[in-house]
Amino acid sequence: MSRIFTTTVGSYPVPDWLQALPSEQAVIDATRVIFNQQRQAGIDLPTDGELYRFDINHPDTNGMIEYFVSRLGGIDSKVSRADGHAFRAKNEMSFRRKPAAVVRGPITEGSLNLPEDCARAAAVAGGDFKFTLTSPYMLARTLLDTHYQDLEGLTLAIADAMAAQAADLDCACVQVDEANVPGNPSDGPLAAKSINRILDKVKGRKAVHFCFGNYGGQTIQSGAWAPLLQFLSDLHTDHLVLELAHRPKEDLDALKDLPAHIGIGLGVIDIKVNHVESAEEIACALELAEKKLGAGRVQFIHPDCGFWMLKRSVADRKIEALAKGRDLYEGR
Repeated sequence: MSRIFTTTVGSYPVPDWLQALPSEQAVIDATRVIFNQQRQAGIDLPTDGELYRFDINHPDTNGMIEYFVSRLGGIDSKVSRADGHAFRAKNEMSFRRKPAAVVRGPITEGSLNLPEDCARAAAVAGGDFKFTLTSPYMLARTLLDTHYQDLEGLTLAIADAMAAQAADLDCACVQVDEANVPGNPSDGPLAAKSINRILDKVKGRKAVHFCFGNYGGQTIQSGAWAPLLQFLSDLHTDHLVLELAHRPKEDLDALKDLPAHIGIGLGVIDIKVNHVESAEEIACALELAEKKLGAGRVQFIHPDCGFWMLKRSVADRKIEALAKGRDLYEGR
């Protein structure tokens, strides 16, 4: 048994044949392939590739936003010219030309059915797996709010709608993804409060993933881990899944003061480049992390973020390197 486990963050490159002939059966078949690909490579806790939210009309975000906001009640996906103008005037998300949707009324769960999505993955998973969902804070930031007109009210309303389904997610681990608060550390208390409402309902293992954005294969948030230390410490999570391979080495130093009960997931695969890391590179990253953080603090190693921006041939080799690097380090 390994002391350090391997996992993936979430997304996987959408197979060409799924894009060409999308259907519910094709999504199920592709999910089975993705699980098997990871297990054969030696991944201990695989993900479903996030194909449950596959949408051929939104390839630029892999459904990370649109899947949720298009199903939650009280949110209108039809965005008018005036809505787009009002959203751009906020100047909070300059990389988006218009909001993902518009909040017209009270948030309800609408047609969102996460337990069904999770069960579909479980049917072909072949063992323990991790199910991922986007954080309420990140979703709220992409919306034009004409109802609550208050970021906290909107964020917590989304959190409550998602939390109501969290207890019925039948999987080994639920991971909440957040890529916006690293660039807005002052919103840390609100983001933590909303994420915790979901985590508190999860029955299995709990994880929270943070990165500095991956839009078009590029970082979109500036900042560092040090200002986020209190935010990370406030989370009701078992472990964190952190972007560190594409980050300065000194970011590791900021994690020394994390509470001991929160395990660290170490990003050792850079998903923003095509370079395939060697087992030796990954083993060295692990050695450095344990030297700085202490033996036993690193519980998982994983890519910095999801693989959906990469070609399958590159992603698959990076996945294989992940397990080989862990094995090499533990065999020393």
